[in-house]
Amino acid sequence: MEDITRRLAAIVMADIVGYSRLMGADERGTHQRVQRLLRELIEPTITEHRGRLVKQRGDGFLSMFDSPVEAVRCAIVIQQSMVSRNLDLPNEQAIRFRIGVNLGDVIVEADDIYGEGVNVAARLEQLAEPGNIYISGGIYEQVRYKLVCGFQSLGDRRVKNISDPVPTYRVLPDPASVNNATTGRKKFWYGLAAAGVTSFGVAFATGSFWHPGWVNSAITAVAPPPSGAPVPLAAADKPVPPPDGDRPAAAGHVLEAAVIPVRPQIEPPRIAPPPVAPVAPSPTAATIGEPDMLPIPGGHFLMGSNGDMSEQPIHGVTVRPFLLAKYPITVRQWQDCTRAKACVYQPSGNDDAPVTNVSWDDAHQFVTWLSEATHRSYRLPTEAEWEYAARGGTETRYWWGNVMKPGFAVCKGCGNAVTPMKVGTGLPNPFGLYDISGGVAEWMEDCWVKDYSGAPADGSARRSATCGEHVLRGGSWNNGQDDIRSASRDYYNASVRYPTHGIRVARSS
Repeated sequence: MEDITRRLAAIVMADIVGYSRLMGADERGTHQRVQRLLRELIEPTITEHRGRLVKQRGDGFLSMFDSPVEAVRCAIVIQQSMVSRNLDLPNEQAIRFRIGVNLGDVIVEADDIYGEGVNVAARLEQLAEPGNIYISGGIYEQVRYKLVCGFQSLGDRRVKNISDPVPTYRVLPDPASVNNATTGRKKFWYGLAAAGVTSFGVAFATGSFWHPGWVNSAITAVAPPPSGAPVPLAAADKPVPPPDGDRPAAAGHVLEAAVIPVRPQIEPPRIAPPPVAPVAPSPTAATIGEPDMLPIPGGHFLMGSNGDMSEQPIHGVTVRPFLLAKYPITVRQWQDCTRAKACVYQPSGNDDAPVTNVSWDDAHQFVTWLSEATHRSYRLPTEAEWEYAARGGTETRYWWGNVMKPGFAVCKGCGNAVTPMKVGTGLPNPFGLYDISGGVAEWMEDCWVKDYSGAPADGSARRSATCGEHVLRGGSWNNGQDDIRSASRDYYNASVRYPTHGIRVARSS
C-alpha cells in the first residue's frame, strides 16, 4: 500500500447559491462570469492568504490553509469583494457564495483532499445563508482574538453523516452586522416579555417554549484583549433563538431542523478580582512621539502606468502642497494610542519597527486619536498624494530608476532580509521619505475602485458610503519587485487585519 499523507488543515468550502437557476437563465454568460471570478478574485485571494486551491467545480471551490486565521480572512475578503461586485447587478443576476470553514485532519493527494474534516466544511457550507460564512468551533477557538469581526454562536448543529454535533458560528465581518444581530436579540426578548403569562402557560403546556439550554447564542465584537483580562460577551447570559425553522419540537418529537438541545452552561464560581495595578497616565500632547512630517510641494504629474489594468488609464493629476510622515508609524508611536485607550489593537515587535497587522479601521482610530491629542488635523494620505510623493518627481518604475537595486527597498528579491526592519534603515527618495517602497503596505483614504476611470484630477480621495475595501500602496517585505513600483495598487477589506499592512500619516498644509 502507498503511504497516506495526512495533515491538519483549515478547509474552506464554497458554492454558488442558485447556480442551476443562473445557468438556466444564461448558461454561457454564467460560466464566463464564474471563470472570471476564479481568475480575478478566488485564485489570487487564496494565494495572497497562503492557501492552496485544491479544486474548482462549476458551482464552487475547495481550498486548504495552514493557518485558520488566514482561511477565515480569505473567506471574508471573498465575501466582501462579492458584495461590491454585485452592487450594480439585478438581484436575479447576482452571484452569491455560501462558505463553510473547518479545522480537521485530512488525507492529502496531488489533486484532492479527503476525510471528515472536508465533510464537516461541506456541511457548514450547506447550512450557511447566502453571502455568509459559517465556521466550526475548532476554527472559532483559533481565530476569536485575532480578527476584527464578530461571531454569532448558532449552537451545536447536527449535520448529515457526522456522528457528533458540530459547534457552529456565523462570522460577522463588520460592526453593523454585530449591531443588527444584537438589536434582533433584544427585540426577541422584549417580544417574549410582552407576550404575558397566558402565552407562557400555553407554551409550557405544549412543550414548545424556549429555554436557555436550547441555544447559547452570544454575539461578540472580538479584538485581542489585554493580557490577563476577560473577554466580555455581549449579553452572554441571554439565550438567542436559532433561525426560523430551527425551533425544537414539542417534547418527545423529532427535531425537523439541524439544531439539537445542548445542556445549559453552569455558571462558574465568582472569584474576587485581583488587585488593580497602577495605570500609567495617558499620553498627552507634550509626551506623544509626534510623527516627523515633511513638506511635499504641490505639482502636476502623470498618475498610473501600463503595468496593470488597475493602473489605467494614465491621467494627469494636480496635487496641492501637503505634509507626509517621513517614516511609517512605528510600534512605539502606536503604543501611545493604545495606552490612551483610543486604539483597540495592541501591536508587538521592536519599538522602532513599523507597526504591522493593522486594519483600515485601526488606522482611522489612530489618526483620529492623534488629531485630538495634538490638536492637528492628521489623516491618511490620498492615493494620488501618495503616488506623487513616492515618485519624488520621477516617472520611472521606482523612484531610483527602472531596475531593482539592492538596499533601496525591503521586499522579496530586493537583496535584503525579508522582514520589516527599523524605519529609516534604507535610503530616502528625492522628497526625503524613507521606506516608501516595500517594508509595509500603507493604507490610503481611498475606497478601492478597479481602475482610474472617472478618478478625480485634483488629488482628492475616492470615497463611497458603501465601500468595504480600501487601497494599499507601496507593497511590503512579503511582496515581489513588481508590487513595490510607484504605480502599483492593492486593496483589502477595511475591517480585517493583515500582517504586512501598516500606516503612514498625512496633514494638509
